[in-house]
Amino acid sequence: MKLLIAMSLALVPLGALADDSSTPPYTDLLQLHQEAQGADPRILRAQAMVRSGEGSERAAFGQLLPQLNASGSVNRSRRDDDLNRIQYNGKRLAMMLNQVIYDPQVWRSYQKYIELARQSEYESDDTQVQASIDLSERYFAVLAAEDELALVRSELDATERNLKRVNALYARQMATVTDALDLESRVDALKADEIEAHNTVEVSREAISELVGRAVQEPFKRIGDNSAFSLPAQAQDYWVQTALDSNPALHAREHNIRAAEAAVAEARAGHLPRLGLSLTAQRSDIGYEGALAPRSDNLVASLDLQVPLYSGGSIRARVSSAESDKEVAQQELEALRRQVIRETRTAYLGITAELGRIKATRRALQSAEKSRIATEKAFGYGVKNAVDVLDSIKDEFRARRDFYQSQYKFVTRLLVLHRWSGRLGESDIRRANEWLVAP
Repeated sequence: MKLLIAMSLALVPLGALADDSSTPPYTDLLQLHQEAQGADPRILRAQAMVRSGEGSERAAFGQLLPQLNASGSVNRSRRDDDLNRIQYNGKRLAMMLNQVIYDPQVWRSYQKYIELARQSEYESDDTQVQASIDLSERYFAVLAAEDELALVRSELDATERNLKRVNALYARQMATVTDALDLESRVDALKADEIEAHNTVEVSREAISELVGRAVQEPFKRIGDNSAFSLPAQAQDYWVQTALDSNPALHAREHNIRAAEAAVAEARAGHLPRLGLSLTAQRSDIGYEGALAPRSDNLVASLDLQVPLYSGGSIRARVSSAESDKEVAQQELEALRRQVIRETRTAYLGITAELGRIKATRRALQSAEKSRIATEKAFGYGVKNAVDVLDSIKDEFRARRDFYQSQYKFVTRLLVLHRWSGRLGESDIRRANEWLVAP
């Protein structure tokens, strides 16, 4: 009976801690998500790209506005001839104003940078969404790894206690050497499994540290025992259509195509004339070749017309290259559109499958618990041996692990569904975080 009590003590929820008083504060998915928003290099890079795109757009718009320049020069001249030598000072001041009246290349360039700036914004949104998914998957990977480690340690603890009992019985010639050797072999295998499981936990935690920029050592909140899961109210086709309408990556590709179309028009505008207005005001007392001259004020207004005639075929080559870039953008959009449809359908089907798996593994866990209790009773009557009890305990822990992992996968795939539909936001992370509680 002492053996049964000792083995039953091992049947605690996976991931539970023995001493809550010494446990540091728990962290959860939402806290890590908020940390990653300000620390994930991918998010910070995407935000910088948005600012860069806005700056490029503003710079392109500036080419359409008046260009005002001022210049000035001061010189000291000396002139020698056969009669005398003259030294004098001279200065020239000028101000020039240029305004584009008709320049299709400048206009199309501005249109291109508008689309590129919008593309950067949608790409930033998509990066933030993908970063949230990566963090969620890594969070639940840590929980799964800790479940596996708890399973191995509990089985190892129970097996070592049983090995001590069998060795004591063997010393009194009440057990066979085969039983002792079998248990020793299982203990050695479990010790190796424990090392591997512990390493998996450390590696999975390091993956989260990569995203939040610090060592993550505090314990994680876990899915509660009474969490209720259900399918989304909308059908699969609704999610697919929503993804096609709202996915930020698709919107980014659409703006990329528009930018490519503007680039084609910009290249073709190289064949078109350009018209500009120029106003110049100049005051100078410097004459030809720096000769001293009376001070003069000149005001000039001019219209400048440029008509391209021949550029060695470079304009046609740029048009051809821009058209190829446009085709590349179109094919990338089509490939992404198909991927979005596939990923959305896969996520929805995965949610359906995992919901059924949660129900199945819950029943399997209940059956394993009953089987373990029955095996312990049979062991007390001498019908079952200690190895049978250990196997029943192992089966129960595995059933509990599978039950938890089905829950992890359900939550992750639900978030993935929102990710591809373009609707994943902090509210969805908060909703998933409500299922997490301290063990």
